Amino acid sequence: MFPGLGKGVNPRKMKQMMKQMGISMSEIEDVEEVIIRTADSEIVFTDAAVAVMEAQGTTTYQLTGTPHERERVRELVIPAEDVALVITQTGADEDAVRTALTESGGDLADAIMKLSG
Repeated sequence: MFPGLGKGVNPRKMKQMMKQMGISMSEIEDVEEVIIRTADSEIVFTDAAVAVMEAQGTTTYQLTGTPHERERVRELVIPAEDVALVITQTGADEDAVRTALTESGGDLADAIMKLSG
C-alpha cells in the first residue's frame, strides 16, 4: 500500500501513521458471500474477506478470497415491457415472443425481425 513500508513496520505504528494521514481501515464482519456481476457472467466468492478503507472522502473496498465458481453465465432476464412491445409490433403470442427474445439475446429489433419475416 505504501512503498517501502511493507516489511518490518510495527502494525501499531502503521495504524498511527494512517490515522495521521486521515486514512481509516476496517473489516466487514460475517461476510457470507460476494458476487461480482458483469453483463453476462457472475464470479462468486463464498470465503471472502472484505476490508473497507476511507481516505480523502473516498471509500474503497478490498476483496480477498477464492472464487467458489470460476465464472457462471448469467441467465437472460427479459423485461415484461420488452415482451409487450414485441407483441404490439408483431402480433405474435407471448411464448413465441419470449423465444425470439431469448434467441436474439434480448435484442428487440432482431426479435421483431424474426417474428415479422
